[in-house]
Amino acid sequence: MILSPNSALPAAIAQPDYDRERLKPRIVHVGFGAFFRAHQAVYAEQLANDHASDWGYCVISMHNGRQKIADLQRQDLLYTVAEMNDTDWHGQVIGVVRQALHLQVDGLDAVLDAMAQPEVAIVSLTISEKGYCYHPANGQLLSEHPDIQHDIVHPQQPRSAPGLILAALRLRRERGLPAFAVMSCDNMPANGQMTRNVLTQLAQRQDNGQTAWIAQHVAFPSTMVDRIVPAVTAETQQHTEALLGGVADLLGVACEPFRQWVIEDNFPQGRPQWEKAGAELVSDVLPYEEMKLRMLNGSHSFLAYLGYLAGYTHISDSMQDAYFERAARHLMLAEQAPTLQVCGVDLAQYAESLLARYRNTALKHRTWQIAMDGTQKLPQRLLDAVRWHLARDGNVDCLALGVAGWMRYVGGQDEQGQAIEISDPLRERLANVVSNSREGPERVLALLQLDTVFGHDLPDDPRFVGAVTDAYRQLLTQGAKACVAGLPLGCSSPTA
Repeated sequence: MILSPNSALPAAIAQPDYDRERLKPRIVHVGFGAFFRAHQAVYAEQLANDHASDWGYCVISMHNGRQKIADLQRQDLLYTVAEMNDTDWHGQVIGVVRQALHLQVDGLDAVLDAMAQPEVAIVSLTISEKGYCYHPANGQLLSEHPDIQHDIVHPQQPRSAPGLILAALRLRRERGLPAFAVMSCDNMPANGQMTRNVLTQLAQRQDNGQTAWIAQHVAFPSTMVDRIVPAVTAETQQHTEALLGGVADLLGVACEPFRQWVIEDNFPQGRPQWEKAGAELVSDVLPYEEMKLRMLNGSHSFLAYLGYLAGYTHISDSMQDAYFERAARHLMLAEQAPTLQVCGVDLAQYAESLLARYRNTALKHRTWQIAMDGTQKLPQRLLDAVRWHLARDGNVDCLALGVAGWMRYVGGQDEQGQAIEISDPLRERLANVVSNSREGPERVLALLQLDTVFGHDLPDDPRFVGAVTDAYRQLLTQGAKACVAGLPLGCSSPTA
């Protein structure tokens, strides 16, 4: 038996306490992944339950996720979110999705019609960094991307997410409807401005007179989102089914109890009252984005690459190694925190709260999962802070080791000689660089030539090149555990 409105669930499972038919699909969300299900939809669910909100979702998957959309429809657009800690799980059924479409199944016309519904005020996205088709090093449109090349020539038949949004905006303009706000919920600095850059530059390439209309009518609010949502596993599904009293949920997700959402308050056609569900509405999100990207995501990447090389399957496993915990704390406070502009936040307390979240053994957040798409993540998570320190002759020991750890990881073989499955949009290019460079300093110099990752400045800075090369040599000779343990962080042993 799968989840349905008639499922007999245990009393402890919170269920929608509102008339679902009253909800309108006023937000279209592109990217029906685990993070959206465990984050943005949860805020909408709380507003519907506690504050009589009528803001519902239409969810759209473009390429992947065909089975997820089919499963969601089988379950009458219901699914479960389970919050988990070391001792207990708590579940709730989410009912705010009112429409679900897949581009390749339902067709472009149906998707565009959904985005052109008069009540739609916001189109939000969780499509990962690579879905925006942008240069991570400079935030501009990746015009050589095959989908972007197609969308320039065939704007009426988009393949990319930016192309789809432009097509929907064009249709609304033709129908005399107001523009929706475009809200990125992915981990990128100034994600609203970056999304504006990509859409504007693509519109200019399409040369259809839409650029000025976008500049005048389309808002691009930035956001900062935070919740650890591990990839769903068979174990997660089994635990969720037990939590639901034997009812199977094909789309259930499990996550940590913590959640945070900081949103730039810029929605010309209105928005839900997210603040009533705990979100922070601010005028400038960038300081919060940078704090999260560098302290949380940056330390996550550091632990992912070096932890994987050291043999740690999960982030919580690496936290059992006192030297890894010490290094993560130092990276956050000594090398990332000084680069931040955020005010009114106790960064030492923030760092300790992150470490406590990493210790949650129930999460089973795989280092391999976090290590995915490194070419898209390194610039904002580690390299922006590197540039800040180089401009001030600062110390980058942990940052350089993190970058070297990524280079060792994309070499495709761990310290035991086992193959690493590399998941990255530049996987073929990485494999080509690795196969055509000798192990050691030559490999470092070859990888530094990836200008979409390192730009043109870092490969020309002898301090950065030297620090990463030295760290890489040490990884080859000593291994990740010894390198992390040997970091010169001002004390010879980890704190008790």
